[in-house]
Amino acid sequence: MGTGTGTRAVAQEWSIQEVARLTGVTSRTLRHYDSVGLLAPSSVGDGGVRRYGRQELLRLQRILVLRDLGVPLATIRDAVGDVGGPTSALAALREHREQLRREADRLARQVASVERTITALEEGGPLVAEEMFDGFDHSWHREEVERRWGAQAYADGDAWWRGLGEDGRREWQERSADLGRDWAEAASSGADPAGERGQRLAARHVGWMGSIPGTPGHGGGRPDPGYVLGLADMYVADPRFAAHYGGEAGATFVRDALRVHVAAW
Repeated sequence: MGTGTGTRAVAQEWSIQEVARLTGVTSRTLRHYDSVGLLAPSSVGDGGVRRYGRQELLRLQRILVLRDLGVPLATIRDAVGDVGGPTSALAALREHREQLRREADRLARQVASVERTITALEEGGPLVAEEMFDGFDHSWHREEVERRWGAQAYADGDAWWRGLGEDGRREWQERSADLGRDWAEAASSGADPAGERGQRLAARHVGWMGSIPGTPGHGGGRPDPGYVLGLADMYVADPRFAAHYGGEAGATFVRDALRVHVAAW
């Protein structure tokens, strides 16, 4: 490194351990990002020590933003590819910022809804149904769905969901919860993702996804394999989804089972 402040800013590198500490991303995950072509270190020193420079940290920030928004790793890799220099990178970051602001607004609305319910229960006041579910509307992700799979995909799925009615939506949510519990139990039992139990669950999961109008491949007998694999990656990458399957280990089991299942198509 140079002695001047400007030179230090340009030449500075961080070890993989430092990056892991700063970001909360494990060294194992950083190595995985390298292996799948998502984020390579700027240099590898003596003893195989990986180091990351300014550009790598900028790229990692974008990766983590997209990951937290639920974007599959395969899609993230395309999104953070060579973006044409600082101007394009800045434009991309501004777009990510807007996505984060929308998500923050939705979460804030959810927090406010739950707080109102808590207050009503504590004080014995009435529950206002119209206020209880603000921020929980599934349509918040409309822009993302339309961008990835087209406006018709969202319209079909939205019409199906609204047409279910209250009882139908509750039944669907219970079915989804049952599937999540069965996945988590299989993973915690040490089952083989490629074994009979794992593949039976994978077939059930694919059938569950494919039954939703608007799902890519819906109507053709099974969903599009790229869609299935993209969601499988997202289950592991996004803690919100991983929680449905008992955490990262359970989500990894789901992903691996789905990969085996799709490979056999």
